[in-house]
Amino acid sequence: MMEAMTLREKLGLAIKRMQDRHHKGVDARLMPMGVSLVQWHALREIKRNPGSPQLRLAELTFNSAQAFGTLTTRMLQAGLITRESGVGRAYCLSLTEKGETLLEQGRGEALAVLTESFSKLSEEECEVMLRLLEKALTADIASASS
Repeated sequence: MMEAMTLREKLGLAIKRMQDRHHKGVDARLMPMGVSLVQWHALREIKRNPGSPQLRLAELTFNSAQAFGTLTTRMLQAGLITRESGVGRAYCLSLTEKGETLLEQGRGEALAVLTESFSKLSEEECEVMLRLLEKALTADIASASS
């Protein structure tokens, strides 16, 4: 028989379940617009980080360099982004008008999902949760011991 989950295991699972809920909810709302959550997230990071190399954008979108390259090819073909030569062999990506429109429309859908998801929490509780998660993210897990 497996031991009961520890508090930290329960917390980790709750965070993962919340993330899964958000991803599925946002993806479902974006699909009728013809864009996936992965594409929308890439649009958001390209807009937030102008001139960034593709490798950095891959990191920001939690993708491998290869997966982000494939994603960019699909987004170029869909007319969501443009690619310009950058420094050396790097390329700079930017949004097209179509990409900008989908980014803004998608933001409304993402905010709707997040608003619904956190509707049981007060503004103060959301602020506390944010501060606690940001604090937890400062931990260096690579050197943490059990």
